Amino acid sequence: MGTQPADIETVRTRIDDLDRRIVELVAERQTWVEVAGRLKQNERAVRAPARVEQVVEKVRALAEQSGASPAVVERTYRAMIAAFIDLELHTHRSTRS
Repeated sequence: MGTQPADIETVRTRIDDLDRRIVELVAERQTWVEVAGRLKQNERAVRAPARVEQVVEKVRALAEQSGASPAVVERTYRAMIAAFIDLELHTHRSTRS
């Protein structure tokens, strides 16, 4: 991360830059979630609780490797996954009607 900035405005600017990058990545992830929603055969496949746990386990390990809090990463991903499942269900239902 380098040296720590001395003022709060610099910190906020860096956080804003990160937020912009994170949102771009969320948008990219959304594109693939929508594709998955069109490909899956049923709503059970969309919900895929075993896959959710697999993803959570993977990102917790990535958090540990990166020096991030595994608990924060897990909570963030569980919230994100829940929102994406809702979106994927909507996409799945739309392609079936």
